[in-house]
Amino acid sequence: MKYKLGFEMVPDSCWYSNLRSILSAEQWNAVRRDAYSRAEGKCMICGAPSKRLEAHERWSYDEENCIQKLETVIAVCRDCHEVIHIGRTSLLGSEKSASEHFMKVNGASYPEYRKALGEANEAHRRRNKVSEWKLDLSWLKRFT
Repeated sequence: MKYKLGFEMVPDSCWYSNLRSILSAEQWNAVRRDAYSRAEGKCMICGAPSKRLEAHERWSYDEENCIQKLETVIAVCRDCHEVIHIGRTSLLGSEKSASEHFMKVNGASYPEYRKALGEANEAHRRRNKVSEWKLDLSWLKRFT
């Protein structure tokens, strides 16, 4: 089942590498401000109004060709961002509140949450078999 709010497990080899570390401060600010503008003060996933949205990079993974592609950057509330990055959230001891938010936003039960998490973990394991990902940042052409 495809959920409105899901988990986006980044392959281990891509940890600590994000747009903010690749782009100049000026370029990153343009990208995140674009996301905030499109969000119009609401989380782009759950729709909750928020005075402080966070920029989130959405990636797709072509495992056969080893390509990590930037699909978009969206503005999300902190609660949704903690669900998206459930691995980090769990390490910080906040999985319970994140699981509750996942279930609320998606109208899902706890067993459905666990199943979706298991599927995300399996995708993560598969993606970790790729030793090096090639980056496709063509989405950023809209800013040039």
